[in-house]
Amino acid sequence: MNHTVKNILAVLVGVIAGGVLNMGIIMISGSIIPPPEGVDVTTAEGLQAGIHLFEPKHFIMPFLAHALGTLLGSFIAAKISTKHHMRFALGVGAWNLLGGIMAATMIPAPMWFILVDLIGAYIPMAFIAGKLATKNKVS
Repeated sequence: MNHTVKNILAVLVGVIAGGVLNMGIIMISGSIIPPPEGVDVTTAEGLQAGIHLFEPKHFIMPFLAHALGTLLGSFIAAKISTKHHMRFALGVGAWNLLGGIMAATMIPAPMWFILVDLIGAYIPMAFIAGKLATKNKVS
């Protein structure tokens, strides 16, 4: 397979797989850590109205969704890419960071969570994924 095509596929598969994991974790998060009583978490308006009722525990699952989605997607991109594996891992991490920044502007959350999420869930996870994926590779 052509190197360029394989590298494009690496990024696409990484972004999609990471996004699926992220969404899966978000979808089950309410059954693991239920939202506060009476808060509608299905709409931005419902979140805005009830965000003051959220405790730190309610932000664990969104953080894990972002971090693990980025870790998986970056790992896959680094594994599939033909060379420059770390660059592809970090590229997927940067893509996810961009999504995180966009979400932070649209979805209400406390500033401490936004900072922890944007600083800890994307680029560091992509770097770890790149290291794990290239453990026995020369890049």
